[in-house]
Amino acid sequence: MPVDATSASPSDDAPRRPRFAASAATTYGTSLLVAVVSLVNVLITARYLGATGRGEIALLITITTLTSTIGLMGVEQATVNFAGREPGARRALATNSVVLAVVLGGGFAALVAAIVVIAPAVGGDLSTPLLALALGGIPILLARTYLAAVLQADYRFAIANITRLLSPLSGVIVNGALAVAGALTVGSAMATWIGGQVLGVALLTRFVARRGQGFGRPDAALARRSLDFGIRSHPGRVMNLGNYRLDQWFVGTIAGSRELGMYSVAVAWTEALFFLPTALANVQRPDLVRAGRRDAARRAARVFRLGVLVTLPLALGMVIAAPILCTTIFGAEFTGSIDDLRVLAIGAFGVVAVKLLGDALTAQRRPLLSTAAVGIGLIVTVTLDIILIPAHGGLGAAIASTSAYLVSGAACALIFSRALGSRLGELRPRVSDITDARRTLRRARPSVEPQ
Repeated sequence: MPVDATSASPSDDAPRRPRFAASAATTYGTSLLVAVVSLVNVLITARYLGATGRGEIALLITITTLTSTIGLMGVEQATVNFAGREPGARRALATNSVVLAVVLGGGFAALVAAIVVIAPAVGGDLSTPLLALALGGIPILLARTYLAAVLQADYRFAIANITRLLSPLSGVIVNGALAVAGALTVGSAMATWIGGQVLGVALLTRFVARRGQGFGRPDAALARRSLDFGIRSHPGRVMNLGNYRLDQWFVGTIAGSRELGMYSVAVAWTEALFFLPTALANVQRPDLVRAGRRDAARRAARVFRLGVLVTLPLALGMVIAAPILCTTIFGAEFTGSIDDLRVLAIGAFGVVAVKLLGDALTAQRRPLLSTAAVGIGLIVTVTLDIILIPAHGGLGAAIASTSAYLVSGAACALIFSRALGSRLGELRPRVSDITDARRTLRRARPSVEPQ
């Protein structure tokens, strides 16, 4: 049975809401910092281990993140919705998060291991110990995502932001030290990455226990409800990540680790463009969960327009600076990633639509509509990957991904407008949006989140 929301204390029912602009700026700033630190880590491993070593690391992380995303089963989406609308359920949701992370994470790790045994080509040219190390990190990634969702439902973005920084930061420190000592390997780099995830889970657990709602008794009925909602919202997230990551898996297994090493550098730069819509989506989500249909459509459309306006100069700058970003910084061995980066940057506008408008549909309890839009993109990704990667390697993957982003974004905009009663014209950026954004930023003050 659902946990009765009236059983929560008044403070539980009305968590202190920080300013949107301040929370968005903080979350986006953290994302940029994560991007910078991650790029430094990529630079260390690429310079020391070369394109082949960098490609092996990218394939290992792709296997872990893609499998863990599939293993989430949408529970984190249900957690944000349930915790926002049913405050009395938060303690049970926190405990269920840990239990489900172990059960689902372990199960999906075992499934991938079995698939690799049956079809060794799925693991590329990775060794068995490296693959086992990667699969061992899957339950950890699930736990970090679930616990962060519990806190984000109460507008506690700061602690979730901090935990995202731990893995890349530890990677720079440890990998840098090992490189200087001449002891950096693919295995040590992967172990360091997983170790950073463990630190994040430990910090989130401590925060939930001491400053959050705490952990209650596990609730099997609530877990079933979470899985029921998650199964409906989850395919969209899986297919969305498939659009982001499946190309790397294909490049690694079809074109080899060296080609993936070059392509992964372009992907690492391009993902910096995805941080803004991701930050905006996370910050607006608690509001959209609590809003009515028309109000949610209006809020999401306004934030979408802002996301497009900010992304435009960033994407153009990345296209122009591609030779510097790829070859000057990473070395001549990565010249092949220049065209990959330029093509991928164009797809950022589709990502803005999927992140912001698709998330709005899920927040308004229409997850299958978001899933349908993303599914169209996944079909484009897989089809074009199979056609283009064998002949064109990373560039073929870039063309496939960008096509998928744009098609999926267009579909998401159409579905969003029809489902929430909005007009497509409301999504068109206008000059007044720039003025409104400046006014909002001037009014914004650093907010102190509830501790």
